[in-house]
This record gives sequence, structure tokens and C-alpha cells, in this order.
Amino acid sequence: MIDLPGGLFRMGSEDHYPEEAPTHHVRVAAFSIDATQVTNAEFTRFVEATGYLTVAERELDPADYPGAPAENLQPGSMVFTPTRGPVDLRHLSQWWRWRPGACWKHPNGPRSTIDARLDHPVVHVAHEDARAYAAWVGAALPTEAEWEYAARGGLDGAAYTWGDEPRPGGRVMANIWDGPDFPWRSTGESGFLRTAPVGSFPANAFGLHDMAGNVWEWTDDWWSSRHPEDAGSPCCAPDNPRGSDLEASYDPAQPQFRVGRKVVKGGSHLCADSYCLRYRPAARRPQMVDTGMSHVGFRCIRRTDTDGADHG
Repeated sequence: MIDLPGGLFRMGSEDHYPEEAPTHHVRVAAFSIDATQVTNAEFTRFVEATGYLTVAERELDPADYPGAPAENLQPGSMVFTPTRGPVDLRHLSQWWRWRPGACWKHPNGPRSTIDARLDHPVVHVAHEDARAYAAWVGAALPTEAEWEYAARGGLDGAAYTWGDEPRPGGRVMANIWDGPDFPWRSTGESGFLRTAPVGSFPANAFGLHDMAGNVWEWTDDWWSSRHPEDAGSPCCAPDNPRGSDLEASYDPAQPQFRVGRKVVKGGSHLCADSYCLRYRPAARRPQMVDTGMSHVGFRCIRRTDTDGADHG
């Protein structure tokens, strides 16, 4: 882990997606954070030591998923599946497939393995899976504010974790989707079509790798559709803020699913400039707590100030 001093910074952005606004001052206490995303090797040690069974490996209760097709009511997870050509980008179901048998140790389905991916970030972990691992190592998941402070690396207000230029000197700085043809054709400039070994791209100024791209990362804050208004003066900035509450995090577009959503941060290898410019520290998305996906992972923190204690 890398020790960070904490302090005042500007969170959010006014320049991209509406859920990132408004920009506002917050203050976080000192904490330590994993230099990389938690890997398959690390998660394997956890499972072998505890016998833990992830959400994607457990049997499903049909009562929890009204109207779901019977074929989906078996252990599995959501796997990215490239399309055969251009598609309407408004419909995510064209490139996301529920894959029975997909889980952290079978990332593309039951016949796939992590044998050659032990240094890749673990994926297909639901929020409770990430929290269980964090507790096992005596750590916690970051709040959204802690995560964003760490991702910015001291570059207050910069668009990216490394500055304001998307490709300084023409260099690819993160594992994202290469080229404009998402979700069917990548140019492969980054050298990876899916996840990459952690640390494959330059660290930010705090020494943290993959705070942009590779996989989205769980935080421990409930989702809200926008940030609170700025306090108006740095002296009045909230200390160690938390997100919304469970009730407010529910998806109004799917009222039949009373499943809370947490904030995920950082973007992934599926972030394309032409579709999802979210491999930035201010970017944020909601993720249902019971749903793992092939592009969602996490990293852990340890707090050195009790004001930032884990509140669940």
C-alpha cells in the first residue's frame, strides 16, 4: 500500500457527464491505498484460506428476480461480448451477455480459466465479495471521495490521472478501448483487448497504477445522480464525505428491482472516447451491489484517522 496524506481537493467535473457535477471542495483524512487493483492471485489466496463463495457462484432465488428468463436464473455473471459490426450504442444488451458459469475464476465462461491471468485484476466480484476480501486483509473499500483524491495524484482539477492531455507525446496511458469502433473492432494500440496485468501502464504522481482504465473499481458509497453543491469556501468543505443512502440509490428506471447501487470509479478497458469517456478521476457510474461484471474489480484502503472509519 501507498500512504497518502489526505487534504483538500476539488471533486467532480463540469465538463463531461451530468452526474459528475457540480465541482465541489471536499477534504479527506490520511489513508493508505493499494498501489494496484486486487489481482486474481491475491483473490485466490483469500478463497483458498476462507472457502469464500462469490455471489456469481451462488444459487439464485427466482423471487429476487421477477420476470427474469429461466435460463438466467443460475449462477453466472455478465460478460462483454463484441458485436459483429456497428450497433446502436443506446442498447447495452447487444454487447453484454449473461453467461452461466462465468465468475472470478472463469472470467469468460465455464471453460475459461485465470491460469494465465494471475496478475490481472480479479473481476466478476459483487460489492459484498470485495468487502469480504477487504475485511480479510484488515482493510476496507474506499469512499468515492477517497478514491477520487487518490486517482488525481495531486493534480487538482486535471481531466485525467496524468494531466489534461489524453495522450501526452502520443503515449497510451491506460488500458482502454482503442479506436472509434466500439463495441466491435479495436485497433489494439494498447496491446490488450480485455484486462491487462496490473501495473502495465504508468502510475500517477502518487505511485498508483490503473486508476484509469483496466477495470472499474467498487467504492463503498451509495449512488446519487449528482454531487452536492459546493460549500462555497474551502474552509467549509465537508470532511470525509459519504455518498447518498440506500433508498436514493435504487434505479428509478427499474422499480421492480429493489437492489442498491454503489458508485464505481475509474473506467475500464471498454471505455472508448466515442462512447464512454469515463477513464477520468471525476467519472462515476452506478453498479448494482449484487452484480459482478467482466470489467469491474476493486482495490483496498486502510484509514489512519478514525473520522474516516468504515460505516458499511
